[in-house]
Amino acid sequence: MWALKRLNLDWDEAANLRLTQLNEMEEFWFHAYESAVVYKERMKFVHEKKILKIEFKTGDLVLLFNSRLKLFSGKLKSKWSGPFKVVNVSPYGAVELESTDGSRTFKVNGQRIKHYLGTDGENIWWSSWLSKMFHARPLIFDR
Repeated sequence: MWALKRLNLDWDEAANLRLTQLNEMEEFWFHAYESAVVYKERMKFVHEKKILKIEFKTGDLVLLFNSRLKLFSGKLKSKWSGPFKVVNVSPYGAVELESTDGSRTFKVNGQRIKHYLGTDGENIWWSSWLSKMFHARPLIFDR
């Protein structure tokens, strides 16, 4: 109070100035909040667009991603283990897998598995690629 009298300021004018400043700050905060909401919605849309919906059926052969290899990575180690057989698929993404010998079953997240295509298709592709590259000549590694 004494500061207002000493600086020769009007109490009402100072109160109105302070209220105006508080209103401006509240508008600034509200604008920042709206911007954050819009940003989160955009990021959610971009993230969900990247997620592929893969359908698994009972009896499918799948490969399981081994996340422990990220800790002890090796250049030539495969990050996928399996194949496993799908026993049951729940509606919210959990998949029950069974080892190929049928000894054990376990549940995993559907994001950690992918379809197993088998080795026959890969061998056919690989042999046709080799025959094209080397004009159907046999590869001789011993000299």
